[in-house]
Formats: sequence, structure tokens, C-alpha cells
Amino acid sequence: MIHTLEELNLRDKRIFVRVDFNVPLKDGKISETHRIDSTLSTLRFLLAQAKKIIVASHMGRPGGKIATKWSLAPVRDYLESALSSPVVLAADCIGPEVERVVRDEGAPKVILLENLRFHPAEEANDPDFSKALASLAEVYVNDAFGTAHRAHASTAGMVKFFREKGAGVLFKKELDYLGGALSSPRKPFTAVLGGAKVSDKIGVIRNLIPKVDSLIIGGGMAYTFLKTRGAAIGKSLVENDRLSLAKDLMKQAVDQKAQLLLPTDHVIAKTPESGEGTVISGQNIPEDSMGLDIGPETVASFVQVIRESKTVLWNGPLGLFEKDPFSGGTIAVAQSLAECDAISIIAGGDTVAAVAKAGVADKMTHLSTGGGATLEYLEGKKLPGVLALEGNA
Repeated sequence: MIHTLEELNLRDKRIFVRVDFNVPLKDGKISETHRIDSTLSTLRFLLAQAKKIIVASHMGRPGGKIATKWSLAPVRDYLESALSSPVVLAADCIGPEVERVVRDEGAPKVILLENLRFHPAEEANDPDFSKALASLAEVYVNDAFGTAHRAHASTAGMVKFFREKGAGVLFKKELDYLGGALSSPRKPFTAVLGGAKVSDKIGVIRNLIPKVDSLIIGGGMAYTFLKTRGAAIGKSLVENDRLSLAKDLMKQAVDQKAQLLLPTDHVIAKTPESGEGTVISGQNIPEDSMGLDIGPETVASFVQVIRESKTVLWNGPLGLFEKDPFSGGTIAVAQSLAECDAISIIAGGDTVAAVAKAGVADKMTHLSTGGGATLEYLEGKKLPGVLALEGNA
């Protein structure tokens, strides 16, 4: 059992909060704040009760070395403004100076540790590093679901040193919505899977087929399935080494009585750089062209299924949505999902970006921040960060 914030003894305690502030930077400034904003509910809840809040995150891939470009200094500035409370950035994440700041009654209540990955011991899940991090606090809270699939010191190794431990608001929300979709979804349950490659989603597809009523497949991965059916796909993206797998997955869907929908028309072009696309009806694509988006007939069939659904889980765009000539299908599906009476769970950074481009991100029930963690959870894997909170790591 994983405890919520309300179930923890937080009053006047030093609380270690693992967050995922691995945000994109441009010219040294944060260009997208969703990951920070998603944790503010947890941090505000803790601010009302804690003696100190020790906030810890990684950023980028510094390779276990100090790198100024990966400092959390820009995060400190934004976090202080967002919380309307002073935030001090510690010079490191362990060591005498950090311990002094944590125990200084006159220091700000919120202390942001410097990048955890400046130490190779973080990713190595080093026991001594884990113990040093744990010594800073009396309560452990994880609100970084996006790192829960990593058995690192701050997500797994240090947790065993705490009697009081639990999930933050965001972490709990991820478990509730993703876990609910896997264990007891409102029916009909539809999964929409897109993106480039079947190989990236094998485990997810296998795990979802017995649970869904309908499985919609679009994006580049659809062309591997269509080729398996004998369709001509031109220069479309295809994984020839996954054709037999696609055939097996389609058979599994039939055996499990899950409706599997593939594109029946396409927006095609010679190259992704083409300034415009051409709609082609039917599944066959000319040899000199590639499918880069779903066509209007496919949009209509996908939307009909979505409108009849009570739970929709969507991972992966349905076309090359980053380019306007090939974003229409993804945007149309996003808008229809926003208008229907279904629990809508959006998983994956590209899919979150797609619904944002469609202007309907605020109409979705849940935008998952998980990335790789979300995919592994949807595959049915046990995540180290989740196991640690359960006391089973």
C-alpha cells in the first residue's frame, strides 16, 4: 500500500521530495514549465506543514560530472516565483554545506538541491550516496513518476531508510488513472496508439489487447500492420523485421475479441519536407510516396469509436503532427476526444504536445508526465520507484 500525503506525519518535519524538474532549456531559460507546474500542488501542501522541504531532481545527462549548463539555477528562479516563497539553491545535493543549509533555522523553508546526476552515484544507486541523501530528512515523498522506472538512489535506494514515505499528488494521480485504466476501466475502453515504431510499443500492445474493446493504430507504426495485410505502402515507414510480430498481434486481437482499427485512407507526400499532402483513398500508396497522416475517412471511423467510449488511453500521434500539412488527423482526433464524455488519459510527451497544439490540453482528464515510466507501467512492469514506496524494493 502506498501512502498519500494526507496519511503521512508531516508536521514540523524535514521532508525530502523527489520531483522531475528535467525541463527543456533555451538560452539558459526554461522553455516549457509543465513538469514543474504539475508538482506545485504537492509542494504547496507540504509548505503548509513542513519545517523544511528538500526538493531534489536531475536535469539532462551530465554523465556524473558537474556541468554548468545542467544546473538547476533556472528552476530555482521559476519555482520561487510559482510558490511565492523563498527558495535557496544548495551548492550540491550532499555534503557538509548542504547539511548546514538544511538544518539552518534561518534559511528559507524550501531548499532545492543541485542536480542529482552531477554524482555518478545517483544512477549507480550507490548505498552510501543513498544514505547521505536520506540523512537530510525525516519523511520521503516521491512526486516524480517520470523517473519511477529507474532504480536510482533518489527513487529507490534511499527510500528504505524512511519509516514515513509516500506519494505526492502527481505521483498518486498517475497511479490512479493509469492503474485504473489497466485494472478497472469504464467500458467501452479504447486505446489509441501511434508514433513511429511497433517495436517501441510491443509490450504495451500485448498488455492492452486483453483489456480493451477497441485498439486504434495510427502513425508510422500503422504501416507495418498494413504491409502485413498485403497493402502497398510505398515509401512509408515500416519495420520489415516486425511483420510477423504485427501478424501475431492482429491474431491476438481477434482471439481476444478486441476491435483493431487501421487507417483506410492517408495523407501522402513524396517526403516529410513536402509543403502539402494529398489525400488518397484506400490502403494502397504509390511507390514514390509515403503516408504521413491519416485521411478524413479514417478520422471519421476513429472518431466514431472514440465517441462511443467511456475510457480512452492515447499514446503516440497519428501522423507527422509537428508539420502542419500532416497534423490534421491528430488534431481532429484530439478535438473529438475533448468533446466526448470519456475519461481521457494522454500518455507520452509527443501526445501531450499534440493535444496542446490542438488547443485542448485542458479538456483532457489526465496528462501523464511519465514518458518511459508510463510506457513500462502500461506494459505491466513493476517500477522500482513504485515498489520502493510499497516497501517491496
